[in-house]
Order: sequence, then C-alpha cells, then structure tokens
Amino acid sequence: MKNILVSEEQLEILMKNLTEEHKQGSYMAKQQLFTIATLAHQMWQIMEEGDQLEDWMESKIAQSEQSIISVVKSYLYDEVVDKNGDVDDKGMDKLNFKDLVIGN
Repeated sequence: MKNILVSEEQLEILMKNLTEEHKQGSYMAKQQLFTIATLAHQMWQIMEEGDQLEDWMESKIAQSEQSIISVVKSYLYDEVVDKNGDVDDKGMDKLNFKDLVIGN
C-alpha cells in the first residue's frame, strides 16, 4: 500500500480551519469530510482500470456512498427550507444544481 501524502500547505490550511472553527459548529465533521475526500481521491488515483476489489471492500464503498448522499441531501434540503417548511428563495440561490451530481 502506498503512503498518502498531504502537502504542508494542505496541512496548514486544515489546521488553520480546525483552530478557527473549533469554537464554531461542526468542526469535527469538516475534518472527517476532509479525510474522506482525501482518502477517496487517493484510492481513486491508485486503482488501475480493471482492478478487482474484495467483495467486502466494494460493500463498504457502496455503504459509504449512500451515507454521504443521505447527509448531503438532508443538508441541502435544510438550506432551502425554513423552520416552517416554506421554501426560502434566498437559500435556493446558494445551490448550483448544475454542478450537483448525486448517484449515477
């Protein structure tokens, strides 16, 4: 297995963000999302075309994908719907649906 490298600049940005956000919101979730994204990208880069993963590995990847999709969909919904259940038009402006791809 290859080592996963994080540049000093990436580490510096991460540590800065963690320090600033420690007192705010879900700083642990941001750190975990960074780790997931970094490791998934590294795995994607090192996999060769035609590589066959073990069944349990494929199952874990599929479960992870569904979990992330569920969280993102809920988070995006909460961004555009207010506490009364009404659609917040200003919240809709934050989302760029052209760039959003969920699933296949």
